[in-house]
Amino acid sequence: MTHLDGTITDGLHHQQIRVYYEDTDFSGVVYHASYLRFMERGRTNYLRLLGADHRAMFEQAEKEAPGFAFVVRQMKIDFKRPAHMDDLLDLYTRPEEVKGASITLHQKVMRGEELLVEAHVQVAFVSGGRAKPIPKPLRIAMKADQESGGAV
Repeated sequence: MTHLDGTITDGLHHQQIRVYYEDTDFSGVVYHASYLRFMERGRTNYLRLLGADHRAMFEQAEKEAPGFAFVVRQMKIDFKRPAHMDDLLDLYTRPEEVKGASITLHQKVMRGEELLVEAHVQVAFVSGGRAKPIPKPLRIAMKADQESGGAV
């Protein structure tokens, strides 16, 4: 049985997603913005499995950096093939680069062996409208995780 939040093996987060009617357009093909939601879930669950409980992390970060937020700074996305209603998709997430104030993640959405969507997402940590260093425990966990795995 697959864990609701997915699993991390050798630095690679894997999560399965079922395509529902609400994820599709009038023709039954997954609407492009649905992939953004899928990938957001993947990033969130990846962090959760690293031990970054969002509620606790937010409470701790609010003390250190009032008004903080994680913001998507840049996203490069390549839509290669469509997914359809009722498809079972595999979402993979792996950190590519962990810097002081940002993390770049590589994400893939697959149907079996077929690559459907690929993205490189840079997320920045900001407070008071300015970039701030990512909380140390999270940075350490992601760098350790990044070093343990290979390519997505």
